[in-house]
Amino acid sequence: MKRLVVLGAGESGVGTAVLGKQKGYEVFVSDYGSIKQKYKDVLIHHEIEWEEGNHSEDLILSADLVMKSPGISDTVKIVKALRSKGVPVISEIEFAGKYTDAKIVGITGSNGKTTTTMLCYHILKQGGLNVGIAGNIGDSFAMSVARDSFDYYVLELSSFQLDGIELFRPQIGVITNITPDHLDRYDYKFENYVEAKFRIAMNQTEADFFIYDADDEVIEAYLSDNDIQSTLVPFSLKKELDYGVYYKNESITIKIDNSEHIMPTTNLALEGKHNIKNAMAASAVAQLFNIRNLTIRESLETFQGAEHRLERVLRINKVEYINDSKATNVNATYYALESMDTPTVWIVGGEDKGNDYSQLYPFINEKVKAIICLGVDNKKLFENFGKMVDIIVETQFMSEAVKIAYKIAEAGDSVLLSPACASFDLFENYEDRGRQFKEAVRKL
Repeated sequence: MKRLVVLGAGESGVGTAVLGKQKGYEVFVSDYGSIKQKYKDVLIHHEIEWEEGNHSEDLILSADLVMKSPGISDTVKIVKALRSKGVPVISEIEFAGKYTDAKIVGITGSNGKTTTTMLCYHILKQGGLNVGIAGNIGDSFAMSVARDSFDYYVLELSSFQLDGIELFRPQIGVITNITPDHLDRYDYKFENYVEAKFRIAMNQTEADFFIYDADDEVIEAYLSDNDIQSTLVPFSLKKELDYGVYYKNESITIKIDNSEHIMPTTNLALEGKHNIKNAMAASAVAQLFNIRNLTIRESLETFQGAEHRLERVLRINKVEYINDSKATNVNATYYALESMDTPTVWIVGGEDKGNDYSQLYPFINEKVKAIICLGVDNKKLFENFGKMVDIIVETQFMSEAVKIAYKIAEAGDSVLLSPACASFDLFENYEDRGRQFKEAVRKL
């Protein structure tokens, strides 16, 4: 019996353990931190051995195969020891991919990937396909493969998940955009991060499709220097394309499979230019799977959007409170500020990942009336923005941040939580941060 060791007992780790046990592996799960009770319950139910607060080398190095959770860096001692011993270390996406024949849409990108994934899933489901959604969103891919039998999957994939693939091959790969993010995991070299994103296409063949933002200079530069086997399907806000999807005269034009379809965007459920891009990417996927145009159009008009992504919470005294906690990098916050059309009290801060805030300066001058820094260390925010606004304050409590915002904001203003940083200094994750914001707003 082959021995599968799973490092990290979060969503992807526990899913892999359950699938591994189902497929006849002897499974052992090791988490250097503490394991949440809900995951312990799953492991106990499936009679899977586990440990927490420690990595027992003798139990781990005896593995035939190791699945490393995406949050664990390659530089961790136990991972280095496994690699030097020649034990394969893969990601959950690679492991689960071996056990399904479903057609896979893999979606990655620095921003927009969650919305695009949810939008794709929504359209394909409305189109009558037996489709699942997993990856970096909802259930882990492995747990879904263990439990369900879908014919199609829409997977949101982070660069960390793609780092651990070897043979994984999506029939449709999507890169929404590439901007600097997670550079702390890539030796502070942007090109390493770009390479990681493009792993989504590394096993694709001529029978497959690669959908990408043709307005993104980083993607265009990579494509001009590197060969990709699959059929390229560009989308663009700026240029008319002979093949692909483009935006012109407030309409999306889809030119794929020798046909041309035009859809007005006036009734799109989601606002903002970035959401037109997300809609174009999802429309291209749907077209490749022969979903009816009417279905695509209706789906785009009924889609509700992702929680914690420019989510309108409440209007209080004619002030709009907006939760964009999912903006964990500068580019995401760029889109949020770009979409604001009222004077804005901006709540920002958290764990900085080597951020360059300069691209936000024009918006700060034009739209932001006050800044509330919500992080353990706010020095860099004060250095960047201190001279640009009249009011800049700091706090380490969400409830206090919201109360300060309430005092500053006047009728017709907006209060925007769009942190541009990771959440781990003060919160469990971005969802926890967003929920605390919504709770604090409701208590005003």
